[in-house]
Amino acid sequence: MKDSSKKPNIIFIFSDDHATNAISAYSKRFAAIAPTPNIDLLANEGAILTNAFSTNAICGPSRASVITGKYSHVNKYYKNYQGGYFDGSQWTFPKALQAGGYETALVGKWHLASTPQGFDYYKYHIDHGEQGVYWDPTYNENGKKVKEKGYATNITTDFALNWLQERDTTKAFCLLLQYKAPHREWTPDEKYVNLYENETFPLPDNFYDTYVGREKTAGDTHMTMDFFNRRDMKLTPPDSLSKKELNKWFDFGNNPGEIVIPNPDLKGNALKEWKFQRYIKDYLATIKSVDDNIGRVLKYLKDNNLDENTIIVYASDQGFFLGEHGWFDKRFMYEESMRMPFIIRYPKLIKPKTVVDDVISNIDIAPTLLELGGIEVPKEVQGKSFVDNLQGKTSKKWRQSMYYHYYEYPFWHHVQPHYGIRTERYKLIHFYYNMDVWELYDLKNDPSEMTNLIHSKKHASVIKKLKKELATLKSEYGNNMTFDELRAISDKNFGGHESGKK
Repeated sequence: MKDSSKKPNIIFIFSDDHATNAISAYSKRFAAIAPTPNIDLLANEGAILTNAFSTNAICGPSRASVITGKYSHVNKYYKNYQGGYFDGSQWTFPKALQAGGYETALVGKWHLASTPQGFDYYKYHIDHGEQGVYWDPTYNENGKKVKEKGYATNITTDFALNWLQERDTTKAFCLLLQYKAPHREWTPDEKYVNLYENETFPLPDNFYDTYVGREKTAGDTHMTMDFFNRRDMKLTPPDSLSKKELNKWFDFGNNPGEIVIPNPDLKGNALKEWKFQRYIKDYLATIKSVDDNIGRVLKYLKDNNLDENTIIVYASDQGFFLGEHGWFDKRFMYEESMRMPFIIRYPKLIKPKTVVDDVISNIDIAPTLLELGGIEVPKEVQGKSFVDNLQGKTSKKWRQSMYYHYYEYPFWHHVQPHYGIRTERYKLIHFYYNMDVWELYDLKNDPSEMTNLIHSKKHASVIKKLKKELATLKSEYGNNMTFDELRAISDKNFGGHESGKK
């Protein structure tokens, strides 16, 4: 198969909740037991970004920022829970590529509550408020509800490869291949259910964090091992439950005081560690399928002589806690949550084994892909292209910090709304919903973010400088809302997922 178009093709592979610590190109933590060889191959043959960050580390808002190149307060998609319906009439990079002559497709997870626009073809998950399910998922295929059989990661790839096979070869293409995995409830493919049965994964050093100096923020969440539900832990329900009773049984564990105890002999730390092992084995097994299917995509490109002229990206909407601070989930501005994996291969432009350490954020993805595709980027896009950075030519004007803002509260996981600034070395965070709490971390000396330095006299000048820079970033990006206005966003039911509104 040959393309007559000379424009580069684009395949944007986007997973959900994939922590960089679970990718062996980024981290050696699980590399010996659970490597990611196909993702690693992309990094080896292209560029790996070590400081790519989500501006709002939660699924829908991050996705909205990726396709618009704009912050949540500009694209107006702030949160998942009751977050409304993404305004599809606004500019997005798929729309721009489509208008520029690209054939476009979206397959897999969308999770923006409104009909995708800018795609010649789409087939996205609609089960469970568009979260999707791992087995026998239902999709919206160009407006038609379609129930499919099989494991979601595998069959979503099937649909993507089918589209590639049937597309118009006179046009360049842009394919968004977006997996549910490794999102909660971490259900592996049948062949991988017992993949790590005989392994014991090491606990992170701060698994038993006591949250000293961070009691009101990190110390008050619903993200610890106590909040795994029965579905997460793969427990077998009693017989003869109605559908409603069954869902209630599985959801036990979501609320404070609902402690799932799979074995009466498991107590205290032994129970916490058992839950961690159950969780991490399932999480990594779902990633095994993601990596396998990336291998299938790479093989298709090579077999069809498309690998040289195709930009292929692997990224995730944000990171995830893999037991760090005793947690699962994301949301916080702490490193494991806000750091996104981002790997890109394009042989015509990017040298193998390129490492980019510059501070990049998810709003920069859209303008970068457009520049690579030869499409003009509108001035209202807030992100900046990092094409030069990928070639080792970072401008002296490139930003040295990024602005973060999380709005959702209290559902899910009871994480206080907060915003902040992250530089190469420091991170300053302000929690504001029903408190006025600041935190400062020195990432060079405290990469695990265990010591809040906000009251350190030694760091007074650093704090003053960061607060000033943070105010400048908020102003430059146009978020000058009052705290009352910000709280109103957290409180408001905008409709959409879990809203009760049709």
